Amino acid sequence: MLTIPRELYDKVVEHARKDHPDEACGVLAGPAGSDRPERFIPMQNAERSPTFYRFDSMEQFRVWRDMDDRDEEPVVIYHSHTATEAYPSRTDISYASEPNAHYVLVSTRDERDAEFRSFRITGGEVSEEPVQVI
Repeated sequence: MLTIPRELYDKVVEHARKDHPDEACGVLAGPAGSDRPERFIPMQNAERSPTFYRFDSMEQFRVWRDMDDRDEEPVVIYHSHTATEAYPSRTDISYASEPNAHYVLVSTRDERDAEFRSFRITGGEVSEEPVQVI
């Protein structure tokens, strides 16, 4: 189960809406081993695309190094889908490289009601998990 503070949930949804019609992406960092998201890190979609996202390699290097320096890890890796449901695509699954991360997808296809879902992706296997907003 992903337990996420309301403030971080709102920031992820806000970022997804702000970047629409392009996909938004970013990370929620937390203390290493805690499984507790605490810090919002919006990132640039290097593709600037409504159908695909990719972290800029230099930005990703800096963000991961900063997390390492703070003894943090990527608890949540998020991105948005702009025209489809919040479910990992084949590309999303193939790029999932953090086995302990929660992969959050936010669909902005309905401008009034964003769909927010969390998944674990390990070895190409996708399992949805409940989300508790606190």
